[in-house]
Amino acid sequence: MPDERQKASDFPKEVLTLFDKYVHGIIDRRAFLDGAAKFAVGGVTAAAILESLRPRYAWARQVPPEDERMRAEYVEYPSPRGSGTMRGYMAKPSQGSGPWPAVLVIHENRGLNPYVEDVVRRFGAANFLALGPDALTPLGGYPGNDDDGRAMQGQLDRAAMTEDFVAGAEFLMSHPESTGRVGAVGFCFGGGMVNTLAVRLPNLGAGVPFYGAQPSAEDVSRIQAPLMIQYGGLDERVNAGWPAFEEALQAEGKDYSMHMYEGANHGFHNDTTPRYDEAAARLAQDRTVAFFNRHLR
Repeated sequence: MPDERQKASDFPKEVLTLFDKYVHGIIDRRAFLDGAAKFAVGGVTAAAILESLRPRYAWARQVPPEDERMRAEYVEYPSPRGSGTMRGYMAKPSQGSGPWPAVLVIHENRGLNPYVEDVVRRFGAANFLALGPDALTPLGGYPGNDDDGRAMQGQLDRAAMTEDFVAGAEFLMSHPESTGRVGAVGFCFGGGMVNTLAVRLPNLGAGVPFYGAQPSAEDVSRIQAPLMIQYGGLDERVNAGWPAFEEALQAEGKDYSMHMYEGANHGFHNDTTPRYDEAAARLAQDRTVAFFNRHLR
């Protein structure tokens, strides 16, 4: 397995499209390998292409667990309308005793992996009480690799999962170290879940969905939280839903902004894969922190 960091530009667009379909369950591994085979040249196999696109979680260390700006631990919280008891990763500022504004961090379609835990720590270091729930808790938690994590998450009941994230937001709202002001940020599946929470929770303080599925036009009227919506310019699959979402947001007079990162792929914030776009990811993270500071403090 190569150690050097590859970029999305190192791969043909067709390969990245196949990979996007693979990681979202639209095609299986065999279909990816069959489709990538025509790009396997110079002794590089289709299996090697797939391997080079997989995450390298050693790279997800922007805020290591020992960072002195925050403290992190695993916690449990109740989800009576969902799975009963949920487990998550919580980070809080190391200085002071709070209360702090809170941020719910929602993972992709594969459980609470090291990348998302690092994102939780980033918000803890930025002076928020941050919680990243693990949707895979009912099945024993994130299994240590994304392929099994995706398969496990696909086994879960979507309605119960939604209740587990609603309960996570409510846990933060009532947490003794929280001001009660809670924002939500999520990526891919998590971005769609942020939109869902904005529909479900009239007291959500702010939402930042990264390349997430959009809510139906009928549901947009229920959104009360200000939204900052982040998309990769090359993410044709998710971006196809934006025009209808924008039309509904405008028709309902909602408080929103949208940032389109030209040249960035789906998953551009995830710094463990070649789809990572450092400039876009850092700008998007800075914008997210500033947005939460503005609406939650």
